Amino acid sequence: MNRYVEFKQRQQKEFDAFPMVYAFSNKQFEEAMGKLGLKPSDTDKIYKFGCGGFYRKADSKELVELINRHDAEFKNEIESDLTGDGFIYQMFEYELSNHEYCITWDIEPTLDALGLTEEDIEVNEKLAKALEKARLAQTN
Repeated sequence: MNRYVEFKQRQQKEFDAFPMVYAFSNKQFEEAMGKLGLKPSDTDKIYKFGCGGFYRKADSKELVELINRHDAEFKNEIESDLTGDGFIYQMFEYELSNHEYCITWDIEPTLDALGLTEEDIEVNEKLAKALEKARLAQTN
């Protein structure tokens, strides 16, 4: 299996296990607060984020640690791919396909999804090589 896909799936599983909930009605809000071990009136004990999501303020440190660890793991995977032909190539191949590069010919959505810029690619030979190889694979 694609190492990048396995990596993404593992990180997604960890992120999905983090105690955050979503609510789009008062009833759902009450149920979601209960899942967090809170009363509906405990709104001072939660942080809200977009799309009806929220989590306990008490879990903030763990969320930051999770995000930072995932970011460090991603950077480590890139650094560990000495040639750009493994994880990096699979990363670009997957994200180019996922963002319909073969239709749009636009790499920006792929770079955005990976948290990379065109400048990052220009200064890193492994990234540049792997991206070009993945772009060519999309045209065949």
